[in-house]
Amino acid sequence: MSEALRINDLAPNFTANTTHGEIDFHDWIGDSWAVLFSHPKDFTPVCTTELGEVARLQDEFKKRNVKTIGLSADSIENHSEWEKDIEETQGSAVNFPMIGDEDLNVSLLYNMLPADEEGATEGRTAATNATVRTVFVIGPDKLIKLMLTYPMATGRNFDEILRVIDAMQLTAKHKVATPVNWKDGDDVIIVPTVSNEEAEGLFPAGWKTIKPYLRTVKQPS
Repeated sequence: MSEALRINDLAPNFTANTTHGEIDFHDWIGDSWAVLFSHPKDFTPVCTTELGEVARLQDEFKKRNVKTIGLSADSIENHSEWEKDIEETQGSAVNFPMIGDEDLNVSLLYNMLPADEEGATEGRTAATNATVRTVFVIGPDKLIKLMLTYPMATGRNFDEILRVIDAMQLTAKHKVATPVNWKDGDDVIIVPTVSNEEAEGLFPAGWKTIKPYLRTVKQPS
């Protein structure tokens, strides 16, 4: 049995066929951040709306140096037909690659299905693949930064995913954390590993000490 993936694990690498050609996943990520989000089957209603929304948000992802890639436990040929429906019903053409996971290789590699699951997509339904509904955010270092798994009947909130990416990129650059319900522009928290002496150099305008372990500061630009 394979071990469950955790935050800060190396994202498993793979080669796969996509609607944009064959890729090596780590090479495809390059120096960018990446969002890999998965779907249990083509021609499913909730996923149709999600793929259209990610297509609509491509400029927002690009502003953050984030590449997006979808996965569905179905064939490339089916993906191409599904994309026509997505553009027709959602008003946005799918403008990012979709992995064809016919052999369930990536679904198994990323622990979205049990490691001892057998077979391929033929004969399987969306309900059979219900757990193939995870969002992975992966950093340029190829480490997993976030995992969110949704039930089939609940559409994903990509505004929230963008918010979390903003927060993680802020932490990576400025040694700050984000408090509950943080939005871009709100005050942030100096991480506990930064001493007051180091903080003086990082935040010369000062900060507010609520508790020794809770120091808030204006969001760095």
